[in-house]
Amino acid sequence: MTLAVRYTAARTLDTAPAETSSPGPGEVELAPAYVGICGTDLHIFHGDMDARVSAPAVLGHEMSGRVVRVGPDVEGWRPGDAVTVMPLRWDGTCPACASGHRHICQNLDFIGIDSPGAMQQRWTVPAATLVRLPGSLALDRAALVEPTAVAVHDVGRAEVREGERVVVVGGGPVGVLIALVARAAGAEVRVVELSTHRRLLAEELGLTTWDPAADDVPEAVRQWTGGAGADVAFEVSGAAGGVGTAVEVLGVRGRLCLVAIHPRPREVNLHRFFWRELTLVGARLYDRPDFERAVTLVADGTIPAERLISKVVPLTEAPAAFGALEAGGDVMKILVDCGNDTTGA
Repeated sequence: MTLAVRYTAARTLDTAPAETSSPGPGEVELAPAYVGICGTDLHIFHGDMDARVSAPAVLGHEMSGRVVRVGPDVEGWRPGDAVTVMPLRWDGTCPACASGHRHICQNLDFIGIDSPGAMQQRWTVPAATLVRLPGSLALDRAALVEPTAVAVHDVGRAEVREGERVVVVGGGPVGVLIALVARAAGAEVRVVELSTHRRLLAEELGLTTWDPAADDVPEAVRQWTGGAGADVAFEVSGAAGGVGTAVEVLGVRGRLCLVAIHPRPREVNLHRFFWRELTLVGARLYDRPDFERAVTLVADGTIPAERLISKVVPLTEAPAAFGALEAGGDVMKILVDCGNDTTGA
């Protein structure tokens, strides 16, 4: 019998025993080492995703760990291999899959939302979801590969190019990761963030920040760009004001990449889109090349994952950690230690 963190009702989590079954054909049993708590997990915690989540539900999809057992017909994996999981299971038959966009399959099973996630001591997943980790990469840092893959996909969707001016609205974990990935692509980047703690952390990573409560961000962009406006803006805040800022800072034919999940419709200045011939692109999830690129960026230190980890808590303290994240303050990324960070797991 192993332990798992479960969502049981709105704002209610517990840590309870979980059954472990042998991996079937095409499946692999993993020993999760670390699991990150992300914004989607908080949405589930708040009860906002009850239409998709069947309680009791095991949460978590940002993870690292090791292979324990492989099922029949699984090749290329063996016990002890260090892995992360791209938590997507698509049907392969819907129109999205048929057009080559299986990561946004119209019947997508997002593992950790639509089916049991990684916040448990043993976890069985399809072998096709595994992504290999280099042996030199510490497993706590590797837990940030999944959100880094999100950032890689976002920067790719926005087609960020070397020398472009990029504004990231929202300096939480994904916003900072987008800024770092865009910088690695050769862009000049500015981060807009209300939280003093998050601005200071971004600045320690070499990023320039603006406080929208104190700075006139559109005017700052005009001065920075010589009046041209930004080439790309990422809306990562999830706030109505963030949408307005992201639209206003863009120059002629600028691109707005929508990353945050907005639970309700927002007012958008469409005249600005008309007047400056702006482009809006959505960015959701990732595909395998994004994940593989993310592994490289975390492993080579381009993404200083250790600087983004605020706290590591044991599995039994995970429910309390959700409250700490919700409260904000001096917290960026909290990892749950599942107790499996050993080579012999």
